[in-house]
Amino acid sequence: MTELTRKRVEDIADRMREKRVVVYGDCMLDEFVWGEVTRISPEAPVPVVDVRSESARLGGAANVFANLRALGVGGASAVGVIGDDAAGKRLLALLKEAGADEELIVDERRPTTSKTRIIAHNQLVVRADRERRMPISGETERAIIDTLKRALQTADALVVSDYDKGAVTPQTLAEILPLAHERGVPVFIDPKTRNFDAYRPATFVTPNHHEALRLANIEDTGDDAMVEAARSIKRRLGCRAVLVTRGEHGMMLLENDDKPVYIKTTAREVYDVTGAGDTVIATLAAALAAGATLTEAAVLANHAAGIVVGKLGTATASCAELIDSIKAS
Repeated sequence: MTELTRKRVEDIADRMREKRVVVYGDCMLDEFVWGEVTRISPEAPVPVVDVRSESARLGGAANVFANLRALGVGGASAVGVIGDDAAGKRLLALLKEAGADEELIVDERRPTTSKTRIIAHNQLVVRADRERRMPISGETERAIIDTLKRALQTADALVVSDYDKGAVTPQTLAEILPLAHERGVPVFIDPKTRNFDAYRPATFVTPNHHEALRLANIEDTGDDAMVEAARSIKRRLGCRAVLVTRGEHGMMLLENDDKPVYIKTTAREVYDVTGAGDTVIATLAAALAAGATLTEAAVLANHAAGIVVGKLGTATASCAELIDSIKAS
């Protein structure tokens, strides 16, 4: 296992400030309604939540962007689609507040993907989603392709954050991924089953353990099965490496030599796993763009995930928190 010193993490963090990472995918608005349960409704056997506060955060691909900014990446942009609605305007405002370039395409025929979570006593009570999962129109697709082509001219890495909400399409991937490969820009994929065979050429793929087993059509859940699933994904996509996130079991990294590296979780307390995958792929992309080895980047991503699951709601991890986590370990 790679040992990371505070000095090494600081060196990587310094180089992150000089890098530019482009995020393409399903940008979402995560809304939170916070309250307390004091009684059961007389209308149905459900809790009544007395609302105390409300908040909104960047979600999906937009949360990947937020994590890049929290890590101190000097240049980052989010490319995706929003609707011409209140949620879209709020999402844009949050992105601008975080320092994003104007890279979102407005499609009046689609709602902005949003998830509203009602939380009482630090527990999720219910979630309401507003979305349209059909693929984007040809016109919107063309606008995204043109935007990505411009963004790749100065990119040090490309992250594809596919939440299967329609913004990531095989046609877009077919035009953009070969262009990134041609320009030597590493491509990081957070995958979904529907577009899986379109993720070529890719450099790194980061499925969770359920996705990895499903993509490889394997039912066993042991370590050997996980390795075989990662090898199957690697062969199918021809990628350099597969990083499988395994929840409380940490991560498994399979690189070119096909020898798995197991990384134990650093999470001390788990309050909320929302957006942890966004944190992993953002940290992986930022660290590798900054010159970290793949194992170093995976260890940093594991620490970052351990930080955000200890927070409530969609969260990010900063470089200062990463350094403290490395020091504590």
